[in-house]
Amino acid sequence: MSLHNTFSNYGSLAKSFHWATVLFIFTAFPVGYFANDLAHQIGSADFDGDAALIARATLLFSLHKTLGVAAFFTAIARILWMLTQPKPGLLHPDNKPEALVAEAVHWLLYAMMVLVPLSGWIMHAAEVGYAPIWWPFGQGLPFVPKSETVAEVAAGVHWLFVWTLFGTVGLHVAGALKHHVIDRDATLRRMLPRSGTVPMPPEQSHDAKPLGLAAAALVAVLAVGASIGVFAGHDHHDHGHDHAHEHSHEADHSTAAVSAPSTSGWNVVSGTLGIDVLQGGSIVNGSFASWQADIQFEDPATPGPAGSVTVTIDIPSLTLGSVTTQALGLDYFHAEAFPQAVFTADIEKLAEGYEARGTLTIRDKTQPFVLPFALEIEGDTATMIGASSLQRLDYDVGRAQQDESTVGFTVDINVDLTAQRNPAS
Repeated sequence: MSLHNTFSNYGSLAKSFHWATVLFIFTAFPVGYFANDLAHQIGSADFDGDAALIARATLLFSLHKTLGVAAFFTAIARILWMLTQPKPGLLHPDNKPEALVAEAVHWLLYAMMVLVPLSGWIMHAAEVGYAPIWWPFGQGLPFVPKSETVAEVAAGVHWLFVWTLFGTVGLHVAGALKHHVIDRDATLRRMLPRSGTVPMPPEQSHDAKPLGLAAAALVAVLAVGASIGVFAGHDHHDHGHDHAHEHSHEADHSTAAVSAPSTSGWNVVSGTLGIDVLQGGSIVNGSFASWQADIQFEDPATPGPAGSVTVTIDIPSLTLGSVTTQALGLDYFHAEAFPQAVFTADIEKLAEGYEARGTLTIRDKTQPFVLPFALEIEGDTATMIGASSLQRLDYDVGRAQQDESTVGFTVDINVDLTAQRNPAS
């Protein structure tokens, strides 16, 4: 069997690319389907943190993504090879409607072979901290930012592209079977091993109509898929806002809703309260959109006591990328039962810098906690930046995750705020 195509038959390399693609499609799809089903279980509010279930989902997602990347490069290689080879013609080009549909489906199928894995890869690159692709070249893509919005749009496009791929595969298979069973011609046999002698197709002209039809279908699918992703993102964010509003006061995830009681010596003007956690080998950044700080502070001339602070954090206002729902669930913060975390501390001025030393309560666990911070005061305005860390298991957060390769034990906390002295204090 020749490596190269002829005008009547496909060569061995084209056939190898074809059947490798078939294998990737019909392997990656069920793996992805079952992985997605597990992800829905993990993302539910009543998920109990079953480590075996998370490990199984991570394994399946990594396998699915790795198969997808392999399918992408196989499709690229197949297309490049195709461009250098003669294309066996249609055996019945005189059947114009059938020829138009067959050629359009063929073009759309080639597009889906590239765009299905590419859209999934973009979604993966835009997310953080989940199942990695099994290869040594990193998890990101050039020009793809770590962005929940990008990930959601790519997810919508990927989902619709998958079903478009299966639709075109279905039409492709139906056409091949029609040729083999009804027409009894060599169309299907040309792509099989040891195809033997096949007839030379009649001379035929090629026009741009099939390509134009496929391009129009592709644009429509892309637009609908992107819309699905955008609306899914809005629904996710709206749900997050509604959930946070039950326990806070109109929390805004883009600008933290920080406030201070009327008895506070300082009014917090703005601030952020962020957390960083290692998940699946990647750092996941999150933040609380709503929290309240009651600050009593007088800067002493020398090191010593400087006041006190009580910070109340609205747990449901947390955003943590694609794992927000899981983080708020039963085994982690359990936000429904424990909607607030509280840090109460005395403020001490040190020889260099300051620290707030006290206790932090998360869920029903209270532990000692120290927050070192830097402070700049200009008139009645103070700017503070601090960082610390805690061990999540000390607070029974993620108790089922005893393996740090899944979720890191250490959680880094970063806080900054700007406050103005309360004239009434």
